Amino acid sequence: MAEIKFTEEELGKINNLRQQIGQSFAQLGQLHLEKKRRVQEVETELGLVEANYNKLVVDEQELFTTLNKKYGDGNFDPQTGVFTPSEEKTTELVESEK
Repeated sequence: MAEIKFTEEELGKINNLRQQIGQSFAQLGQLHLEKKRRVQEVETELGLVEANYNKLVVDEQELFTTLNKKYGDGNFDPQTGVFTPSEEKTTELVESEK
């Protein structure tokens, strides 16, 4: 079988294409590693924020339990800072003061 030799231009195109493909593979690898690192960072941060949120929910429940024991059921207006006891509790307070 006879050998065929590519022209310099064809060899240049082949080599250029191979180089570009190699660069693309390297970029893909770098991007996958960067993505993995960022996802881990976000998951870590998400875990911290969720843990803090869960602690705040527990703190809120404990605060409202304490306030409910102290003042009874009622409505609180956070804008005015006024707590209005429910009707049942008002009746109990009036009767217990007698």
